[in-house]
Amino acid sequence: MTAQPARNSTTWWRESDSRHHLHPFTDTKALAEKGGSRVITSAEGVYLTDSEGNRILDAMAGLWCVNVGYGRKALAEVAYKQMLELPYYNTFFQSATPTSIELAEKLAEITPPGLDRVFFASSGSEANDTIVRMVRHFWNLEGRPQKKTFISRTFGYHGSTMAAASLGGMAAMHGQADLPLPGFVHVTPPYWYDYGGDLSPEDFGRQAAKAVEDKILELGPETVAAFIGEPVQGAGGVIIPPETYWPEIQRICKHYDVLLIADEVISGFGRTGAWFACEVFDIQPDLMTLAKGISSGYLPLSAVMVGERVAETLVQEGREFFHGFTYSGHPVACAVALENLRIIEEEGLIAKVRDETGPYLGEALGTLVDHPLVGEVRSLGLLGAVELVKDKAARAHFDDLGHVGAICRDHCVSNGLVMRAVRDAMICSPPLTFGKNHVDELVRLLRRALDLTARDLGSA
Repeated sequence: MTAQPARNSTTWWRESDSRHHLHPFTDTKALAEKGGSRVITSAEGVYLTDSEGNRILDAMAGLWCVNVGYGRKALAEVAYKQMLELPYYNTFFQSATPTSIELAEKLAEITPPGLDRVFFASSGSEANDTIVRMVRHFWNLEGRPQKKTFISRTFGYHGSTMAAASLGGMAAMHGQADLPLPGFVHVTPPYWYDYGGDLSPEDFGRQAAKAVEDKILELGPETVAAFIGEPVQGAGGVIIPPETYWPEIQRICKHYDVLLIADEVISGFGRTGAWFACEVFDIQPDLMTLAKGISSGYLPLSAVMVGERVAETLVQEGREFFHGFTYSGHPVACAVALENLRIIEEEGLIAKVRDETGPYLGEALGTLVDHPLVGEVRSLGLLGAVELVKDKAARAHFDDLGHVGAICRDHCVSNGLVMRAVRDAMICSPPLTFGKNHVDELVRLLRRALDLTARDLGSA
C-alpha cells in the first residue's frame, strides 16, 4: 500500500490542488506535470515564505497590489473591529454604511479634481464592466444612442469579465471566448521599443495617439463612446508612453467628444510617485478605474470615479441605475481601505517612491543594460521592465516570443525572487515599502537569473 502524504504537507497540498483547483491564467495540465503549485504559507514586509521554508523577495507586490507590504496588524485589527460591529450590509435599497460613506469622501479628496462620485465594486474587472454600462447609459440619456464603441490598445489589460476582456487588447484572452464583443476595437499601443522603428520616442508618441484619431474617423465620431487606457500599460509589459502621447490623446478625445477613461488599477495609490499616474501625465479623465492598491490587496475592493459631466446626467436624468453587486461598498473592505490610505499618508510612502526608491530602482535596473540579453530598461516610480532580446542593435526579439521570458522567470523564482514575464520582458512592481537594500537584492538576483538564462540558451 502506498503511504499517503501527511495532511497539510507540501506534497498533500500540491496533490489536492492538482485534483480540485482550477487556477486563473494557468495551464492546469502543465502545472500538474511540473509537480504542482508553489504553496505560499506566510508573508512579512516584502518577503514571502513557501511551504518548504524558502524566503522569496516579492518584487510584484502580490499581483501589483500589496502597496503597504505584508503583515500589517493595523489592517487586520480594523477588519476585525468592523466585522464585530457590522460585518456586512449592502448599499442597495437606499442604504449606506459609515465606512462606505467615509471612503467615498476620501477618494473624492485624493483623486484628480472633478471626480467626485464613486461607485464601488470588488475587482478591477467589475469596475470596468460597470464603466461600460455607465458610459452607454450616459450616451443614451444624452440622446446619442449611436455612441456605443470603446477604443483601447493592443496589450491593454482591463480585466477578465466578458466586457472587461473585450476592453482589453490581449489576443490570447480574445481567442478563447470569441471576443471582443461587438463595440470594442483596439489600436497600436504607445510601445516605442516594439513599434517605434526609426522614429524618436516623441514622434512615435504622436503617431501612436494619431492611431486613436484615425480609428475615430474610420468608425465615425458619432459612434465612438469612449477611449480607455492605462496611463502605464502594466500587465501589457510596463509600457511607459512617450511624453507626447497623453496630451495628444486628451486633445483628440475632447475634439471628437469622446469620453476619456483612465484605468488606474495598477498605477494608482502611490506606485508612480504620485497618488495617481494621471497626475504624472496630467490626464483629466471623465472616469477612472481603481482597485488593487486601494486596500493593498488585503480585501477585495474596487471603485469607479465618475466625473462631473457623466455624474450630472446619470443623477439628474438617469433615474434608477439597474446595476450593482452584492459586495458594492462592503463595510469591512471599505474600513480596511481607509486604514490603508491612512498608512500610505502617515508613512510618506508616495514621497518615498517619488524622491528615493523610484529613481533608485531606475538607476539600478539601468546597470543591467550591459547584459547580452538586455535590450532596454524602463521604469516609472516602482514600475519596471527589462526587455530580453536576441539582437540589441536591431531591437529584435527571440523567435518563440515568451519562451525566454519564461525561462528567466523560473530562474528568478528558483533563486528567491518573484518577477513576472510578459512576452520576453521581465517586469516588477514591488511594495511601496521597498528600500534601497531590497532594490539591490532584486537586481542582484535578476542578474543571476539572466546569466542562467543565457547559459541555457547557449546550451540549447
